[in-house]
Order: sequence, then structure tokens, then C-alpha cells
Amino acid sequence: MRTWTPSPASSPQTTPILLLHGIGGRADAFSAMGELLAEAGWTAVAWDAPGYGASPDPPDDVLGTDSPGAYVEAVVRLLDRLGAETAHLVGVSWGGVIATHVAARVSGRVASLTLIDSTRGSGTAEEKAAGMRARVDELIEFGGPAFAARRAPRLLADGVEPAIAAEVADHMGRVRLPGYRGAAEMMAQSDTGQLLPTLRVPTLVVVGDEDRVTGVDESRLLAREIPGARYAEITGAGHAASQERPVEVTAELLTFLSGLPVVERTGR
Repeated sequence: MRTWTPSPASSPQTTPILLLHGIGGRADAFSAMGELLAEAGWTAVAWDAPGYGASPDPPDDVLGTDSPGAYVEAVVRLLDRLGAETAHLVGVSWGGVIATHVAARVSGRVASLTLIDSTRGSGTAEEKAAGMRARVDELIEFGGPAFAARRAPRLLADGVEPAIAAEVADHMGRVRLPGYRGAAEMMAQSDTGQLLPTLRVPTLVVVGDEDRVTGVDESRLLAREIPGARYAEITGAGHAASQERPVEVTAELLTFLSGLPVVERTGR
């Protein structure tokens, strides 16, 4: 877990921002965004999902019949540990699917929802669910670094800075099998399509205009189906927009948060 805190002189906001990484990520994927948010007066917390980064391996229930529920419980436990009654949830890809489930199941803990390069999940079609589960076998066969070398380039827009490309590949190359297996099962079980119209939290949907993984059309669907959702495309960014264009993504997030009523922005 990583935490970025604002200086007392910046009139800090009281409700934290909880950053949920993608299936090939870790808390460090939010390094740039976390610093920018702290500079703007926000406390930002990036989790290492169960089985990722510094977190212990996930419990067996992530492979059960309600894998999404297991991750919702993990988020709620983290909020409790932080002493946060509510948080602004920001999820990238898989992290956005988790955040959507949290907003649907325990909306009282969610001050707002931001979905970055996200999706309804892989449970929208049997072949997608099977493909997601097959990634686990690919990770076992090739190991983390080779797995990342095969998959990480698809996450990026053309012409991305080499340092960013190396960072994305490094994070993916560090995934551990227990964490990735749980994440893949959760995605395979998830189709949030029927949940989207029921969401009653302020929502922002952001997508890189060169996203070749979940794609612009999927993000447009999310924004269309979630009542009152705001939508933004980031020019020159791929599926890893939050790392490729952190300044632009953070600017969209801050504009969105600044437009919320005080009770929703602060949780009071």
C-alpha cells in the first residue's frame, strides 16, 4: 500500500481517494497520480490488492462462487483500517470492476466512483471468461517477466516514453500467481451491466483514446449506462492512461471532484 498526504498548508480534503490498480499492476502504478493528488490537497491511498505487491496472498474465497464479493469485503476492510467512513474510489481496468461492485453493494462507503480504462468484466461472454481464466495458464507457462513481455505492449499507446513502457512491464512482470489467479476469476465472474443503471454515486469515466484492451466503446457504454456519469477521453493514451498521461487523468479527476457538492466531496 502507498499513501500520499497533502501538506497542512494546502487545506486538505477530509475524504481520502482510494486507488485500485489493474490486474497487471500494483500500488506503485499510481506513483505519479498520488503525488499530483497530494499537491492538490487530497490524501491518496493506493492499495496492493490481495496477492499483489506487499499484500499477503488472497484467501480461498476469491476463487469461490462470489469472487467479486470477496474483493468488496477486502476494500471495506481497508476502509475500516484507514478509519474512513467513505472514500472516493478510483479504479483502473480490473480495479474499476472492483470499484463498481463496491458502489453497487455498499454504496454508503463510496463518496464517488471513477472508472479508468475499465469494463463490465469478462463475464459478458463465455469466450471472454474462458480467455481470462486461460491467462493464468499463460502466467504459469511463461513466468512473470516473459508473460509481461508478451502482454504489456498492448496496454500502451504508440510512441509512449520508454521509461513508462518499462515501468508498466516491470509491474506486470512482478505479479504473483495467487493474486493473479484470484483477479482472473473475479473478472471471469463479473458482468456489471445490470448493476450500472442502479448506481447512485457520482461517477466519472475516463479512457485513453488508443485503448486497445477494454477500448473506447466499452467506456462509452459505462458512461451511458451509469446515471449522470461524466465522460472524458485522454488523447494519446492507451489502456495504461493513468501511467502514460497522469497529469491529464488527474486533471480530469480533480475537475470532477471539485464539482461535487460539499457533502459528497467531504463525506459530511
